[in-house]
Amino acid sequence: MTTIDAQADTLPLGGPSLPQERRLVTELPGPRSAEILARKASAVPAGVGHTVPVAAVAAGGGVVVDADGNSLIDLGSGIAVTTVGSAHPKVAAAITAQAAQFTHTCFMISPYESYVEVAEALNRLTPGAFAKKTALFNSGAEAVENAIKIARKHTGRQAVVAFDHGYHGRTNLTMALTAKAMPYKSGFGPFAPEVYRAQASYPFRDGLSGAEAAARTILQLEKQIGADNLAAVIIEPIQGEGGFIVPADGYLPAIVEWCRANGVVFIADEVQTGFGRTGAMFASEIFGIEPDLITTAKGIAGGMPLAAVTGRAEIMDASHSGGLGGTYGGNPVACAAALAAIDAYETEGLLERAAEIGTLLKDRLAAIQAADPRLGDIRGHGAMIAAEFVDPATGAPDAALTGAVAKAAIAQGVIVLTCGTFGNVIRFLPPLTIGDDLLNEGLDVIAAALAAYPAGA
Repeated sequence: MTTIDAQADTLPLGGPSLPQERRLVTELPGPRSAEILARKASAVPAGVGHTVPVAAVAAGGGVVVDADGNSLIDLGSGIAVTTVGSAHPKVAAAITAQAAQFTHTCFMISPYESYVEVAEALNRLTPGAFAKKTALFNSGAEAVENAIKIARKHTGRQAVVAFDHGYHGRTNLTMALTAKAMPYKSGFGPFAPEVYRAQASYPFRDGLSGAEAAARTILQLEKQIGADNLAAVIIEPIQGEGGFIVPADGYLPAIVEWCRANGVVFIADEVQTGFGRTGAMFASEIFGIEPDLITTAKGIAGGMPLAAVTGRAEIMDASHSGGLGGTYGGNPVACAAALAAIDAYETEGLLERAAEIGTLLKDRLAAIQAADPRLGDIRGHGAMIAAEFVDPATGAPDAALTGAVAKAAIAQGVIVLTCGTFGNVIRFLPPLTIGDDLLNEGLDVIAAALAAYPAGA
């Protein structure tokens, strides 16, 4: 009998059937989790780290349950993946049904309808009243790589511009696009050539209007790279790993307009912002832009590995036959999960729920900020909210405070994630299925952790 067989009768069911409560029956990690984490240290490379010292056995609603019976409030959604909730009933049922039919044929060998249905849904849902096509892949980084390939093929140009504070993945090309050295790039070069970096809008730190920030960016594009050399500009509408940075009003439309005028492909990396996370299906809608290409992943399939590039049909068709694809791209089980997740976004009020979560988070964080100026900035949209911590006297980033607050919250059973180029941002990415009571309790824990950390420490 395997370990899984032996535990099957004792593991809790996942999904919304889990009790929605924070419950600590041991310190973290408990003995069973500690045993599994010790095995991880022995069997898994040190480069594969982890944030929360538990071994998960079930998740759903707004909680994650570990091998010792601890129930933690989930404010991370597996980095914005389980947006519809882990083990959502529609997603779980679709996975089960498809797995019983077939798990793989390779779409490039024997196509199947669910891939086409996902492509049709993305062509319909993404911004832009123009003909679109979609290709499916496995991960956000893979989608980004293919978007760059497509843009280069379409334009016949080589140069690509990414931005300060941007994050696009861990493959060689996407590391070149990513701005942050540690832990993503350090020691892993050399990186792909013809990648350039420009300054983006960061209102809290640069104080510029959208028009002013766009003028600064465009000057860099024209003088340092040259429009005639530039295949694509790629940017996250709200920069994720860089600190949930929301650009000033008017910034993104100005960059899109410049790209249109100069034959440059504008790529919106919506891997983290897509699929209801911001209260819109795609964050590009919030800023009134219609990207030429959009990359998506994370929340697309309720936890199954799937990614996509969607864009203008004439750009997507630039590649020769066989130039796009991959053995597992658009796996049928992942496609079934995506169709179920998209149905949930469209029929279960989840976009409205994201907006409600955003209001609750901002209101609670504003109350904390009023009493503690170390919380320097609150920003974001929907269920994608950031708290940036600073030295109140200088405005300098306070990574030590941020790390201490996150660590203390995790120890008390609240999963929180940090981010930011300076390591001084706590990001809130709860599943849209979390209840207000759990969300408020999680914020209570974070507020207490902040209050317990002495000013100037």
